[in-house]
Amino acid sequence: MATCKFVTTFSTYLRSSKIDMSKINPKSAIVFILITICLDSIGLGIIIPSFPTLISETAHVRLEEASKYFGWVMGAYAFMQFVCSPLIGNLSDRYGRRPILLTSVLGMSLDYMVMYFAPSLFWLVLGRAISGIFGASFTSAAAYIADISTEENRAKNFGMIGAAFGIGFVIGPAIGGLLSDFGSRMPFLVAAIFSMTNFIYGFFVLKESLPAENRRKFEWKRANPFGALQQIKRFEKLKYLFIVSFLAILTSMCVHSTWNFYTMEKFAWTIKDVGISLAVVGVCFGLVQGAFTGPIVGKIGQKNAAQFGILITVFVLIGIGFINQGWMMYAIILPYAFTGLVDPAIRSIVSGQVQSNEQGELQGIFTSLMSLAEIIGPPMYMWFYYNYKNSIPGSNLGLGTPFWLAGLIGLAAYILISWTLRGYGKKDI
Repeated sequence: MATCKFVTTFSTYLRSSKIDMSKINPKSAIVFILITICLDSIGLGIIIPSFPTLISETAHVRLEEASKYFGWVMGAYAFMQFVCSPLIGNLSDRYGRRPILLTSVLGMSLDYMVMYFAPSLFWLVLGRAISGIFGASFTSAAAYIADISTEENRAKNFGMIGAAFGIGFVIGPAIGGLLSDFGSRMPFLVAAIFSMTNFIYGFFVLKESLPAENRRKFEWKRANPFGALQQIKRFEKLKYLFIVSFLAILTSMCVHSTWNFYTMEKFAWTIKDVGISLAVVGVCFGLVQGAFTGPIVGKIGQKNAAQFGILITVFVLIGIGFINQGWMMYAIILPYAFTGLVDPAIRSIVSGQVQSNEQGELQGIFTSLMSLAEIIGPPMYMWFYYNYKNSIPGSNLGLGTPFWLAGLIGLAAYILISWTLRGYGKKDI
């Protein structure tokens, strides 16, 4: 109730300000929201390279032992995001996208400061949990894009979200790697500055995308994660696409949660090496989602684009588990970037089935599924990583066990989406 009251007050203040809330220019709005997402991802990307080191410091264990805690620290963020994403989405359907998005960004800035000063692992976990509450800004951003998109450019615009996020990951990890020379905590301070800059920018330039007459009444039964997930039943056969989305995200969690430990332990990479590699990942994802998603979807259709992305995921994950040279990680990044086709294609298919005042709720469902995958994925993959990394005597191939597991999950997602969308052609979706 306190959260709802705060957002109501904040929304009233924003509506009473002198900021122009008139009808927005779609192209300008897309630029505004993409810059916001980019700045947000920079703040997130900065902390990734040094996160394992900070966990080892606050838990007072060696870096190799820190892998036992990493999944649970990441899970704290995901759990709170899972709980709060439907709330954020429904609040944005009631009060508009702008106040909710700005509240989330401001909260992230304050939380980075908590993690910067964290004296123990408990405070680090608490900080990540609070980040999860405010980290649902992606929900409002995606709903914003849905508000201003047409059926023809919806997939392209969702792809631009991924591109903006990817560009942030070019800049963020690179900065994070360089800042590691100043200690493992410095990236959190810089992330706080980026998020505050993001908030100030959005406060003055971001206009509202959901007119007051198109908003709907807030309902608690639809604003909790279980109530939100029940809404999936409304989509009849396409409801299985939500399961596909969940499985696809669950496979990507393997890379997100084990990349640092895998490369540091198998190839003796440093924090700087990890930061540079993640920057390359960001470049490739930004290139694919920004330049190729629209043309690819237009050429082969949303269905085929999603299937192609999932199939690439399977082969890439299995490949990562087998490679034995550090340079091969770079060789596999480009095909891995095409896995970014999956999310915008599926979101575009489903978002075309709902009204404008339900887009926030819909994107909240997607974010909840993403968070659920983040709750399950990191602890699961890190458990397999820690317990099976020495499973093959005289070889480090055991380190690849989590990637082979993720490949099997990806294969299940491919089979399910092929069954779900059978009979659908390019003209249908």
